[in-house]
Amino acid sequence: MTTLDYISVRKTFGATVALHSFDLDVKEGELITLLGPSGCGKTTALRITAGFEFADSGAVLVGGSDITRTPAHKRNMGMVFQSYSLFPNLSVANNVDFGLRTRGIDKHTRHQRVAEMLELVELTAFADRYPHQLSGGQAQRVALARALAVQPQVLLLDEPLSALDAKVRTNLRDEIRRIQTEVGITTLFVTHDQEEALAISDRICVMSQGRVEQLGTPTEVYRHPTTAFVARFVGSMNEFAAEVSGPGEVSIGGRRFGVPKVGDRQQGTAVSLLVRPEDLEITTDGFPGTVASVTFQGSTTLVGVRLDVLDQLVSVDVGQGAADGLQIGDRTHVTVNGSNAVCEGA
Repeated sequence: MTTLDYISVRKTFGATVALHSFDLDVKEGELITLLGPSGCGKTTALRITAGFEFADSGAVLVGGSDITRTPAHKRNMGMVFQSYSLFPNLSVANNVDFGLRTRGIDKHTRHQRVAEMLELVELTAFADRYPHQLSGGQAQRVALARALAVQPQVLLLDEPLSALDAKVRTNLRDEIRRIQTEVGITTLFVTHDQEEALAISDRICVMSQGRVEQLGTPTEVYRHPTTAFVARFVGSMNEFAAEVSGPGEVSIGGRRFGVPKVGDRQQGTAVSLLVRPEDLEITTDGFPGTVASVTFQGSTTLVGVRLDVLDQLVSVDVGQGAADGLQIGDRTHVTVNGSNAVCEGA
């Protein structure tokens, strides 16, 4: 196992700055996800790690050694691409064996390592098949086995699940996490899918416009977003026009709510209050409104309520059974829990 560190990495493409002084430390055996929209710099960071691009300035360290200018073929990285990139004329076993063979590993060791990898990804029975005989999920597991066969210092995963359908994607996501944990390899995972990031990561690095917006555990990023961008990008949010009414307090439609994250904003300052659906509650008091939609989601039900005073539609995440009997057109009330809300504004 080894560490992976980025120190003030900057990368430009012409007039476009892809990475602004990018800093990140990946611990031994940790899986960190780079999460963000297209163009945020996450893939550029991955390509710099692999050696497919070189940073304009800054440094990339693996196990404390500077690899910033090391050519890609001299870096001990395992790479899994979105498109599988298997050799169509080679069997599953020979695809996994390819990297070992090019490194000059002896035949006995190669065969043993291939067998171990196919067992790890549960494809032993598919050793003699060819890529066209595999499902998308199976092909991606072969790509993962091939990447791990050479015992890389770091595993790089470039949106490996995006080409798969929803159920296969979920199953393979869990498999990747199982395998990564079992092998204990330091891993960088790139995705724009927040659900994947929350499910698979030890920590998430949320990126926007080449900068790190927040680095934290999935719980920290979801429950305690430090910026409005993170709050909006990870999960869903209700937004209220509010006014700071005192220290740690805002007013919405004449009602006051405690909001610790209001900070030192002056009384009377206009802000937007971002509140997750699970931090709203259907009650017998609060803001009166009319049920506009009821969407059953299994363990929870998402209830849309149009609030009278605010003339605003909000989403309320209601626990199992609590929404039973609610119908479109029913009158109800919604209360706001501002303890985890994020404030945006001067």
